[in-house]
Amino acid sequence: MEKNIDKTVVNDFGEEWDAYRQNKIIGPEGERLFRAYFHVFPWEKLPKNPQGMDVGCGSGRWAYYACQKKGGVLHCVEPAEKAMRVAKENLKTQKNCRFHVADALNIPLKDASLDYGYSLGVLHHIPDTALALQACVKKLKKGAPFLLYLYYGLDNRPLWFVLLWRASDVFRKKISRLRFSRKLWVTKTIAALVYYPLARLSLLLEKMGINVHSIPLSGYRKTSFYTMQTDALDRFGTTLEQRFTRAQMKEMMLAAGLEKIVFSQKEPYWCAVGIKK
Repeated sequence: MEKNIDKTVVNDFGEEWDAYRQNKIIGPEGERLFRAYFHVFPWEKLPKNPQGMDVGCGSGRWAYYACQKKGGVLHCVEPAEKAMRVAKENLKTQKNCRFHVADALNIPLKDASLDYGYSLGVLHHIPDTALALQACVKKLKKGAPFLLYLYYGLDNRPLWFVLLWRASDVFRKKISRLRFSRKLWVTKTIAALVYYPLARLSLLLEKMGINVHSIPLSGYRKTSFYTMQTDALDRFGTTLEQRFTRAQMKEMMLAAGLEKIVFSQKEPYWCAVGIKK
């Protein structure tokens, strides 16, 4: 079998989902975040009782809602055993979930057997993102949709925003190499001193009628501090992070065998759905 996995990254995410189990956001906030990612997904076009997959399910936070949309069976695929234990706990009431400890290149499902799939915030943490995407698409039937979210290449942002991000990435490269207990403490501090003030300032300005799109971290203005802590660890805690422009992501999806690609025009960027040829 080909290998396309960074074990350090997998172990780090196992620790992350053990620390932030996401059970605290199941409810209104979880539903709102789910809709933000899935609002371009064509649920209405799926057959009755579809077979789907969540590639890199982590804590099961998206699977919790996805498996309820159309019934059928949702296969949760996750390489980190510690994360899978969390997912099983979060999804214990969802009887239509099946669990597979596996990476994207070794999904234990038949090719051309699934009615839909998605992978959110996962494949950009894999050494060869394009190869992983191709492996995912192979599992889909002809005409099946696949939803993909990858970190964006800041291609819709001004130069000052890009430079600010580059400065923050210097800190990521250092923080991500700390042992997990220190990494957790540092990212909690970042969430408290950076994420929370900017997010709440954005919320205040928005209520005053000001467009806050250009303010860094404004996307968190309506999220809980728990979500900010989770995402600060997600952002600064991983040693492998790749970013893609919209054009690069579209090219990758086309090469994987997807067509009729539709990009979300809202945050989070970039999120797109394509249909298996």
